[in-house]
Parts: sequence; C-alpha cells; structure tokens
Amino acid sequence: MTILAILFLIVLTSLYLLVKFIERSSVFYPGKLIHTTPASVGLAYEDIFISTSDGVKINGWFVKSAVQPASTIIFAHGNAGTIGERILKVKFWHDMGCNILIFDYRGYGKSEGHPSEKGIYLDALAVYDYLQTRSDIDHARIIAYGASLGGAVVVDLATKRKLAALMVESSITSAADMARRLYPSLPAFFMSIKFDSIGKIGKITVPKIFMHSREDHIVPFEMGRKLYEKAKEPKAFLEIYGGHYEGGIVHDFRVKEGLKQFLQKYSL
Repeated sequence: MTILAILFLIVLTSLYLLVKFIERSSVFYPGKLIHTTPASVGLAYEDIFISTSDGVKINGWFVKSAVQPASTIIFAHGNAGTIGERILKVKFWHDMGCNILIFDYRGYGKSEGHPSEKGIYLDALAVYDYLQTRSDIDHARIIAYGASLGGAVVVDLATKRKLAALMVESSITSAADMARRLYPSLPAFFMSIKFDSIGKIGKITVPKIFMHSREDHIVPFEMGRKLYEKAKEPKAFLEIYGGHYEGGIVHDFRVKEGLKQFLQKYSL
C-alpha cells in the first residue's frame, strides 16, 4: 500500500470518527430534572408510564379535555430538555379543546434508557398503542404533533399507524440536510442517523399542516416549505413568528385561529 493510500485511509477514518462524534454529541440533549408539571397552570393530569416494544419504560402526562368527545394530541417535543419545559404548549392544546399525551423520549426526564433514532420512533409507537387501550378517548381522532426533532418522530409515526391528522412545527427535512447546513465540509454519507422526513412525507395521506417561522435561526424556513411541497394533499402551511424556541404557536392569535380552522375543516 502506498503512502498516499495510507494517508487517504487515515483522513477517511478521521472524518468518519468526527461524524460519529458529532452525531453522538449534537442530536440529543436529554434533560433529567422536571421542574414543573401541568398543575402549575391549573391542569389536572395523569402521570403515566408506558412500556415500549423493546422493554423500555417511558414517562408521559395525559391531560384530558373537559369537553368530550375530543381529539387527542400525541405531543413529541424537541431534542432538548424534558416535558416540563413544554407546559405552555400543553395548555395551548388543552385550551383548543384537545386531550394531550406528551411524553419524554427514552433517556429524557423519568424515562428509562438512552435515546437513539430507532428508539424514539419506538417510543412514539408505544404512546400511540397505549392510547388504543383507553376507552375514554375517540380512537378515530388521534392527531400527532411534533416540534423540531419531534416533527421527524411524528412523520415516522404517521407512516406506521393510522392518524386523523399530522402537525409538524419547525422541523427538519433530514439529518443529512441539517448536517450539510451546519458542517458543509463533512461527508454526510457517513451518518447513521437519518431522520428522513423528506423521504417519508409523500407516503402520508391524512390531513397535514406545517408550521415554520422565517426567523427560525436553527432550522431554516426553507426546510419547512420543502416538507410542505413534498407532501400530498390534503395539506396546509402556516407561517409562524419568532425564533426556534419562542413558541410562535402559543403567543400568536393569528396562528391559533389558523390551527382552529384546520381542526374544524376536518372535524377534529
């Protein structure tokens, strides 16, 4: 083997190890402490634990609407923190007249295990299957809502389970697209994490709404538009405002009205 070939292998191996390090360190930011609960905003809730198909126990909160029958939101949150940081969004959906089941991925909060792409997909499937065991909800009105990383989780869920609708906020097209944006000189083909929403979204036939802000400083607005454009009808796009973490759907009356119209259009 020539010196040039050896140097090439060293560089290739170094790039591979660098990509793997970035994957491990930059995709998941699990929080462990839950500092607040729905009770802090006056909501009664059930603290539940659900077993996944691979034997991991995950934690979530079920908040029931006072008005029944109601749609039930499966809420998949972003890549950092815990369910405790999403209280305002839980209240938002409750005020919209929905039941909510928000859950922490494996390795987050009180959930067991360690996060991985395959693992958090299994977590979402377990949450959906758990809802099927409840007799106090309308199984035909289960909606999946995912914010940021959670968008990729619910897109995957929608390819595997029957939903009434899909709602995706401020989410990526794929991990490779995001890596090319953040690390343009690194070879994305080394990545094992895919989060390939752009490759899955065209398979989903239920009503879909995509929400994104032009001011999003982490996930570019164009990614939200690409997901919308790739999706089949019925679909809608709702432009929100503020940065990635500013909760545009919570504080903007216009957005709230747009979501109400979406739900009403499909009797949800």
